[in-house]
Amino acid sequence: MRLVHWLTLPFVLVVAWWVATAGSQEFYVPPLRTIVEAAPGVWTPGRLRADVLPSLLRLLAGFALALVLGVGLGVLIGGRPLVRATVEPVLEFLRAVPPPVLVPVMMLFAGIGDGMKILVIVSGCVWPILLNTVEGVRAVDGVLADTARAYGLTGPARLWRLTLPAASPQIVAGARQALSLAIILMVISEMFAASSGLGYTIVEFQRSFAIPEMWTGIILLGLLGVALSGLFRLAENAVLGWYHGLRRVQKG
Repeated sequence: MRLVHWLTLPFVLVVAWWVATAGSQEFYVPPLRTIVEAAPGVWTPGRLRADVLPSLLRLLAGFALALVLGVGLGVLIGGRPLVRATVEPVLEFLRAVPPPVLVPVMMLFAGIGDGMKILVIVSGCVWPILLNTVEGVRAVDGVLADTARAYGLTGPARLWRLTLPAASPQIVAGARQALSLAIILMVISEMFAASSGLGYTIVEFQRSFAIPEMWTGIILLGLLGVALSGLFRLAENAVLGWYHGLRRVQKG
């Protein structure tokens, strides 16, 4: 029943799109049937390897690097009030700068290769992870912290057994936001001086007025987002199984 509920709205929207565009003569809004018929000829195994796979690898690399940086710096800043008070104004300034604006600057320092594209993804994804980690570390229960101190739990043991588990719900919430940003920034980074990638291919179709092919790329991008969201949910359930179980017990 959960699967039926999950699929009902997408099914209704697809049917509505199919019916609404069935007789469309609008150049930029072709019938959905035309888009579906164009997809197999566009997204061949060769094109998937050449364009989609590199995009996914860059996305995963940028997201993983942002996760490591965000959690590491978040634990450092959140656990030390003096450090937090010192760097907070700078963090607020940097967070307010949109990552796409930095693309020309990043091209100067990192070139136009994969490094620049990964850097663009990191520059946007690190902030929700970092800020959520800081708040999660700050919100560690005082009783648990005192208990850990009384039992002599310090250093790495305190980090792994108290701080990270207590902050993990907020860290995961930040990572979920970062994943959505990563998909957006992946496409944006491939629109600048790129020769491959999903974003590059969609823009090339648009520039050559291959509109049905362009729509197939947009739909494929949405399907990739759904797939990545589903995989993230599985990882979240594995990491936060204890937390969700505790919430169910408290509600019951």
